[in-house]
Amino acid sequence: MNILLVEDDRRASEFLSQGLRALGHQVEQRFDGEAGLKAAMQGQYDVLLLDRMLPKLDGLDVVKRLRGIGNDTPTLILSALDEVDERVQGLRAGGDDYLAKPYHLEELTARLEALTRRKGASSLNDRLKLADLELDARARKVTRGGKKIDLTTREFQLLEFLMRHARQVVTRTMILEGVWDYHFDPKTNVIDVHISRLRQAIDKDFTVQLLHTVRGAGYTLSEDP
Repeated sequence: MNILLVEDDRRASEFLSQGLRALGHQVEQRFDGEAGLKAAMQGQYDVLLLDRMLPKLDGLDVVKRLRGIGNDTPTLILSALDEVDERVQGLRAGGDDYLAKPYHLEELTARLEALTRRKGASSLNDRLKLADLELDARARKVTRGGKKIDLTTREFQLLEFLMRHARQVVTRTMILEGVWDYHFDPKTNVIDVHISRLRQAIDKDFTVQLLHTVRGAGYTLSEDP
């Protein structure tokens, strides 16, 4: 993997870079938010490893700006802040994953691999359709009734997963394993946050609602109530 690491703690950055390089990855280092944003905008990276608290430009602002210009590089946010609200903020900003410090290198690399694997799988697949909702996985494009719908990387992955299981009830566990590739703390509301945002995006301006909550079971994407 070609990784951009943005971490202001130079000792931690060097330690992590050495560990990742020893595993065969290429790592470029930046030490503040502005330098990290510039590098991410100019380079081609498989994944962005981004510290939450950065000088000059906060990590969340970095990922927000990248998403704002259509840069969907998979992003793992690192932070010493481990409260649920902090994790939700990171995901809402456009981050694809969130890992609290301290962490084990093995878990970090597993998550990076999951992010790049998920992006690679999406890019190889073709078009999906349910009613007037269409998803082009290759072009990373979603439309409904001919209207373009803008989604974050994670929202897009969630919608793709739901469309591949259209008219089926999918549980929270299935979503965690299918979209995030691992288990979150069961107390986190990360799925609810993303389902809510996805529902707003694909259903808000349309008469027929497609994304349904099945009480006590999970969710389903269906043209039928």
